[in-house]
Amino acid sequence: MKKHLAMFAAALLLVLGLGTAAYAQHGFIFLGEAHVDGGNDHDNIKVTGSEGEFRAIQLRVDGGAVEFDRVVVHFGNGSEEVLPIRMRIPSHGATRVIDLPGDRRIIHSVELWYSKDNWHKRPTVSLFGLR
Repeated sequence: MKKHLAMFAAALLLVLGLGTAAYAQHGFIFLGEAHVDGGNDHDNIKVTGSEGEFRAIQLRVDGGAVEFDRVVVHFGNGSEEVLPIRMRIPSHGATRVIDLPGDRRIIHSVELWYSKDNWHKRPTVSLFGLR
């Protein structure tokens, strides 16, 4: 049984590693994640400036569907952009690639505004950037 469990874990790590490599090949870079809390209506994903400048973002959801209202992108230069998302993203789903207006900029943080829900497990929202 331990042998089967070890083989399963190794296979899972391989698949996850290949998935990350595939995203990187398309220019997507993982910038951070937040565990959505049903008691709140928003969360914040902090991004370090060392990640560089981006022209677009994408949100990916796992562990339960999330009904987004809007996303506020805070840039390194102090400006911000409110993006009305207004869509329900199912578990294992993603938003379309969301272009950020203007030139490429450093993303300081991304504020997620969503509807409250009673999740059995807290969904995870992952943020990816496109250079």
